[in-house]
Amino acid sequence: MTDRAGELNYFHYFTEIEEYFWRKRGAHILVSPLDWAIVESWQKAGIPLEAVLRGIDRAFESYRRSRRGQSGRPLKSLVYCVDAVLEEAEQMREAAAGQGPEAGADRPAPFTLDELRAYCQKNLERLRAAARQPIEAALAEAIAQVATRLEQLIAQELAGPALPDLEALERTLTVLEDKLAAATTAATPEPVLEQFRAELDRSLAPYRRRMSAPQLALLERQYRQKRLFEHYGLPRLSLFYLT
Repeated sequence: MTDRAGELNYFHYFTEIEEYFWRKRGAHILVSPLDWAIVESWQKAGIPLEAVLRGIDRAFESYRRSRRGQSGRPLKSLVYCVDAVLEEAEQMREAAAGQGPEAGADRPAPFTLDELRAYCQKNLERLRAAARQPIEAALAEAIAQVATRLEQLIAQELAGPALPDLEALERTLTVLEDKLAAATTAATPEPVLEQFRAELDRSLAPYRRRMSAPQLALLERQYRQKRLFEHYGLPRLSLFYLT
């Protein structure tokens, strides 16, 4: 698995984890909002894809030896994999201590310029539609500003003929996503935010004791952002979501 994981592209983080989890379960199921928030928390924490895949392997082995696993119950959520993934990430950090940075100049492009343009253009259209909703003026203005900046990126960075600096583009898109997250949080009534917190609490109830306070805080932040973007019909802008 190590060789294969080393070849996986950085920007395919989400889809590779999702598909790997499906294969380990032996069933193609919809990944829950909680599972997506967990993957987002790993990505935000900078956990390498290889560490995630190794951790999932370890978690499934541990689950198979557990009472639930031996009873035939399937492993339903990535929450069960959190500890194993973090342990693998720590082991990889220790093993890499003192080594130079991994060379990435020869890494193949993850997608074509046409795919990148189409993705950003579709997101621009969704942003414009979201800004026309009956929402608070401040939120509509923030969405419109992000749409204007994305339109500029399409015209300036994606005019071709070559792919732009993807890491620089990703940093800009992440800043725009963070602006949307802050604006939606500020504009959303407290009862709605409380509803999202309650959803997360119910999903995490069997696992909460196994997670640290920083892990829970990051997971809550990612879950809230995911639900807010869904609530307002906003697209995720990061290239991690280009599938």
